[in-house]
Amino acid sequence: MVSLPRSAQAASAEHSGYFPGGAVEYTRELNLDTEEAANVHYLVLDGVYRDAMVYVNDHFAAQRPAGYSRFVVNLDPFLRLGDSNELRIEARAHRDSRWYSGLGVHRSVHLLTGPRIHIAVDGVRVCTPDIDDAGTLVEVATTIVNESSHTQTTTCHVAIRNPRGEIIATDQVPITLIAGESGVARKRIWIAAPERWSIDSPALYRAEVSIGEGPENDSVSTTFGVRTLQLDSRHGLRINGDTVKLRGACIHHDNGVLGARSIARAEERRIEILKSAGFNAIRSAHNPLSPDLLDACDRLGMVVLDEAFDMWAEAKSAFDYSLAFPEWWERDIESMVAKDFNHPSVVFYSIGNEIPETGRTHGARQGRLLADKVRSLDPSRFTTNGINPLVSVVKELPALAGHGDANRDVNETMAEMGSLMDALVTSDLVTARTEESFGAVDAAGLNYGDSRYVSDGSTFPHRVIIGTETFSTRVQDAWPTILANDHIVGEFTWTGWDYLGEAGIGRVEYTKEGGALAGTSGAFPWQLAWCGDIDITGHRRPSSYFREIVFGLRAQPYIAVLRPRADGLLPSAGPWSWTDSISSWTWSCDPGTIVSVDVYSDAETVELFLNGTSLGSVPAGLAHGFVARFDVPYGVGELRAVASSGGIETGRSILRSAVGEVALAVEAERAEIRATPDDLAYVNIILVDGNGVPWPESDRKVEVVVDGPGELIALGSANPKTIESYLDSSHTTFDGRSQAVVRPTGAGTIVITVSAEGLASRSITVTSHE
Repeated sequence: MVSLPRSAQAASAEHSGYFPGGAVEYTRELNLDTEEAANVHYLVLDGVYRDAMVYVNDHFAAQRPAGYSRFVVNLDPFLRLGDSNELRIEARAHRDSRWYSGLGVHRSVHLLTGPRIHIAVDGVRVCTPDIDDAGTLVEVATTIVNESSHTQTTTCHVAIRNPRGEIIATDQVPITLIAGESGVARKRIWIAAPERWSIDSPALYRAEVSIGEGPENDSVSTTFGVRTLQLDSRHGLRINGDTVKLRGACIHHDNGVLGARSIARAEERRIEILKSAGFNAIRSAHNPLSPDLLDACDRLGMVVLDEAFDMWAEAKSAFDYSLAFPEWWERDIESMVAKDFNHPSVVFYSIGNEIPETGRTHGARQGRLLADKVRSLDPSRFTTNGINPLVSVVKELPALAGHGDANRDVNETMAEMGSLMDALVTSDLVTARTEESFGAVDAAGLNYGDSRYVSDGSTFPHRVIIGTETFSTRVQDAWPTILANDHIVGEFTWTGWDYLGEAGIGRVEYTKEGGALAGTSGAFPWQLAWCGDIDITGHRRPSSYFREIVFGLRAQPYIAVLRPRADGLLPSAGPWSWTDSISSWTWSCDPGTIVSVDVYSDAETVELFLNGTSLGSVPAGLAHGFVARFDVPYGVGELRAVASSGGIETGRSILRSAVGEVALAVEAERAEIRATPDDLAYVNIILVDGNGVPWPESDRKVEVVVDGPGELIALGSANPKTIESYLDSSHTTFDGRSQAVVRPTGAGTIVITVSAEGLASRSITVTSHE
């Protein structure tokens, strides 16, 4: 989809970022020798958006309506051995998503071959049901399939490796299967003094499972973690006995300038950046996460709330998954749990997001069926449901009943309600209509329901609450409440990482009157939501630093400068908008122009200095919303903020103006990468002065050329309304920044050269290793 031309007339309009839908077809030749008759052949697709149809030699082989579910295709009934075979996948997308969905095969594809008696796909499940300080019981359950024509007895071998890769336990068990039968070989293995998986110390063990000997051997290796989970209203969420408050980020599935492509390094990098910004949990919005992203969360120590659906049987878009939900929901739940089972990072399964049916009896029943299905497959984790109180009762409110239409967007309804939404959220109507749906899950997920956080603790003393989706502008009020109440597990901001689609919901516009935005979407050429703490290139926006300070993770103040304007217009913002600010003291306005400066700090006071002259002290900290605001007459030089509590300095921050000539700075995030399609080199391009100070108002088009064993697969910026493509070799910077993404094509030295008109070009090298 990212390669298709955007248009103001695109059917999904702002929802898709003005990208069109369409139908696509993939073909691939598969040549098999006659000797392959002894083997089985499976195609495993981690995600095809959407309504995938799979054909082998023009014969229908499989379908999958859901765009994010992992599914397996048995190729054997359709293959011609000793000849060429054509695999064909068709997919289509059209007004079926409320965000940028992508189109086609967007996650990994695997061809699995092996003997007739083999381990099933996702057939190794590892759990640790009994854990104490002395040790843990590791239960390895392996599903083995006999597709031969005879009864077979094989031996299942299990080896456990510790986090350093050392084998610490082995065992085996024979299993007999008649022709066409599958069965589970179970081993219970004791491990002494295990290392626990946690957010701060994500220790990973590995189970290596094999069956058979020699050419008849089949094997699977999977990582797992040893950790205990507990959830109750007295202690909240406990991991290994310690209460954990979730500092959560909602994330969509796209990878910014890469579009919807899930590449292992892109997924890993996202988690690295989110964790470094202070988050310890992510919520998938609103679909199951990719296996690559889950692997990264396991390795890096990030709690996961994996979400199944954005709709059940009631549509949100004209042609969405609701058309398939009644027939397919059980299989898609099974796919999600099978994918997640061995990942210690997964703590919660969410059965839905803002489902309209949750406020009605039959919808509550459906929620119970979904939650019980999850429990039957994986009783070791917890269930939740991201319930928006407004959506659950909107059909009972005549003034808002239009939300029941597929063309009516919930974001618009929420924005229109403004301050009235809090009153509705805490109303007796919402309490009554959502009680059964909340009762069906282990933790009540509240979307934009922070006004219920405290009252529900009294009304429902045993209810555990998660803020499954929240406004970033309310974290300064919500987080102290979360810390003070045991029954609140934490919350997930909308959103941690900016994304394609829902274009402009977080924008700021300038009008004569200012105040609230009219409408919740930006007109073409808007393509980004512009509401993320972190932009699509991985650069942290001011809201990210504000949140880090509120979380108590940053003592250093942060200076956010509101963009100066000479036209007298005032900012208009919506509920998802942050201030129109960046951390810069380089502006083209006239000297003396009054510029608003926000200094984020948890200290009692902040003193601001311009070129060494004090501009006064302003209170900050919790009592003042963690913000000290100053009106500063602009002047080139140094802006310094000094934070103090009790008369003692707690931290300082400095901004300097860029001066002199503009130059290119080119920085590779990693100098060495692996020579594999799963790895990427991210190259950040910044316009700077001679001292490396960025020039945010000197944007220009940059050109990127790649030489050596690598290819440029994306080039773009965080500009939320550019008309440029991410697939071209040139792109205009935004706030002085852009980003190139290079994929290795082999081993060797990759040279990336960046040029711009009137500036000296810059080259850097990245080494790709086998």
